[in-house]
Amino acid sequence: MIAGLILLAGGFAAGTFGSLLGLGGGVLIVPLLALGFGVPLRAAVAVSLVSVIVTSNAGAAVYLSRHVANLRLGMVLELFTATGALVGGLMAFMLPVEVLEGLFAILMLWVAVSMARRREPSERKERVEVAANGPLEPATEPEVDAQVDQPPTAPVTFTDRLGGAGYRIHHLPLGMVGSVGAGLVSALLGVGGGIIKVPLMHLLLGVPLRISTATSNMMIGVTATSSAVIYLLRGEIDPFVAGPTAIGVFLGASLGSRVSHRIDVRILRWLFVLVLLYTAYEMTRKALGL
Repeated sequence: MIAGLILLAGGFAAGTFGSLLGLGGGVLIVPLLALGFGVPLRAAVAVSLVSVIVTSNAGAAVYLSRHVANLRLGMVLELFTATGALVGGLMAFMLPVEVLEGLFAILMLWVAVSMARRREPSERKERVEVAANGPLEPATEPEVDAQVDQPPTAPVTFTDRLGGAGYRIHHLPLGMVGSVGAGLVSALLGVGGGIIKVPLMHLLLGVPLRISTATSNMMIGVTATSSAVIYLLRGEIDPFVAGPTAIGVFLGASLGSRVSHRIDVRILRWLFVLVLLYTAYEMTRKALGL
């Protein structure tokens, strides 16, 4: 009972913190369980995937009902992301745990650097909306509204049909390759893959940022499910750990999305960078057996 309440509180903190910073709870769950609770790394990744499924499904319903997410593009890319997740789920049991710990340390360093360099408050606010089931009212996307009244161009190619009002999809083949990589990262490290999908769609494919985050939120639940099945068949998902942790992440992400506009997250962001750097240090020590 006590352990379950502690896991619930830990998941709640991870979900709140991750939602405020626009990353969701998945990136925090693995180090929380592996370093804080002594859960084996693969089991921690499995629990994190369950948490991603719960929060993504709730958030996806909101974005789809508001017609923010690009369903057609998301489903096309998800075919490749899910393939990568299946392959990654199998690879996770072939690679030594030390290699997975080293990869997670690299991921933490990359996220820490990205957070430290973040400067655009408008982008931060939009990415905060991804993680939970009750995001704030969507802000107007200037890139979309500027061209909404123009007569739509008749779709000519398959790629044209994947675009939306005011934007077209570019470099789709590269986006498919990148989606496979996002699936691999999600399955190996339990982070959902959103930290790769959002910049992939926004910077490479030319999708407006808020639509990219909403579409990514819709996709990560499917991605996590693809690899979570493998972890389940391998007996790595402990329901007594996954249950309270996933509920805590869901509640925390819901709260974070509702109070984000009242909190100055600049201090939280730098605190988060320090947490990530310490986590990377500890994961590196574990990977090297120190």
